[in-house]
Amino acid sequence: MKSDKRFIDALERRVGLSINRYSLIQGGDNVLVALSGGKDSFVMLETLANRRRRLPVTYGITAAHVHIKNIGYGVDRGYMEGFCEELSVPLHIIEAEADLESAGDKSVCFVCSWLRRRKLFDLCESAGCGILALGHHMNDAVETLLMNMMFNGTISSIPPALHLFKGKLKVIRPLILLEANEIAEYARLREFPSMLKDCPHSGQSKRADGKKIIEAMTAIEKDSLKNLYRSMSNIHEEYLSVK
Repeated sequence: MKSDKRFIDALERRVGLSINRYSLIQGGDNVLVALSGGKDSFVMLETLANRRRRLPVTYGITAAHVHIKNIGYGVDRGYMEGFCEELSVPLHIIEAEADLESAGDKSVCFVCSWLRRRKLFDLCESAGCGILALGHHMNDAVETLLMNMMFNGTISSIPPALHLFKGKLKVIRPLILLEANEIAEYARLREFPSMLKDCPHSGQSKRADGKKIIEAMTAIEKDSLKNLYRSMSNIHEEYLSVK
């Protein structure tokens, strides 16, 4: 339907807006896209690949899926491989196992996330990719902001772009201007599959609590999410007890 196509096109333009606004990708860059197997990562990969087809400049795209064998989630690898092939994007699948016995007081989510990130960092180096694209969206950024304020006493979040290892690697978040419900609708229209088996630990993290807080705030003010995100670039220091 035309309305469906307009919705998808509009979201792809917003991804382009985030790329241009935050200078995420330039012509000639090589981007490694973290493909988790969830809807966010499928939307990210497709929008980046479609954008590349339309632009007069080009950039390299490689996808990578890191499977942590002893965590308990499952993805449709066959669909993932076919999806990447259709987009003409090479796919790396990396197997790893988390050392949960030595985790101490660290949560399973923290251990799993850090292991996957480390494997992706290593692949960026070996594959010659100077950019790592992660599928975080506006809700993730606001949840992180709230959690850092509550638990760490800091005003910080996940930025659209972050330079690591003395500038050798840039981590980007092309979906940062999209809301979670918009990404879910894009995935529904494109009939992207759900995870075959969700992570059994996903409801035990502080991030799950952050989602509940945003839901409660949105019930009071429907634009809470957008306003909280905008607040991070609209700071009035004269009205804060800044040292």
